[in-house]
Amino acid sequence: MSLLSLLTGLLGATAVLAVWRPRVTGTPAWAAVRMAPQERGVQASDLPQTDSSGADRTVLMRALAAGSVAIGTAVFVGGDIGLPAGALVGVAVWVAVGRMESPQARRRRERLESELPHAVDLLAACLAGGLAPGPAVEQVALAVGGPVGEELRLASSRLRLGVDSVRVWRELGQHPQLGALGRSIARAMDSGASIADAMARLAEDLRHETRSRLQGRVHSVGVKAALPLGLCMLPAFVLTGVVPLVVGSLGALLGP
Repeated sequence: MSLLSLLTGLLGATAVLAVWRPRVTGTPAWAAVRMAPQERGVQASDLPQTDSSGADRTVLMRALAAGSVAIGTAVFVGGDIGLPAGALVGVAVWVAVGRMESPQARRRRERLESELPHAVDLLAACLAGGLAPGPAVEQVALAVGGPVGEELRLASSRLRLGVDSVRVWRELGQHPQLGALGRSIARAMDSGASIADAMARLAEDLRHETRSRLQGRVHSVGVKAALPLGLCMLPAFVLTGVVPLVVGSLGALLGP
């Protein structure tokens, strides 16, 4: 009965994790900085809003996963240490699930990384054509759309509100994927260098990083495929190579 309870808890946690798909919406993490009073009035219209239902669903899925494993562990271990062991395992599962990257978050991160060089190219072209950084960012955000467009629209909204441009770009420099863009523009503004030239150099650097990242993924496919390929080929090798040899040797030894 204890083994059955443990298996039930593990299967329940596995099922919860299999269907766990938290929605990744709301204000980006880099924008969770302290906003000036004049910025707060735009949050309801221009800035992305946090989806509380998605966050509640994520917490519920984490709680179900941790609770299932904790109950199963407590019943399986039993005795005086059953409850403490279940509690420790439940906390460990809660923390582990909280650190997992959801499929939506991974897809959003990959889109940001892959679409950013194109957006920077467009931004460099707009700046070279005579647009100021603010209008150029707004036009690029409308053109590219997607996650990159959302992030750039947030920066454009703050610039339209009159927030110091260097501050906006420095805070964008905290973004996990768009940080290079924010830091490059902030440095160019501080030094008085051409922002268009900085964007052209940044676009080339980003393309190089993207190629290197893709090449690394391609090279890692062979390494990751070695173990499952070996597991698939090993039984066939044993059945076609080792078993006939053993059977033949035994037949020769045991024969008349």
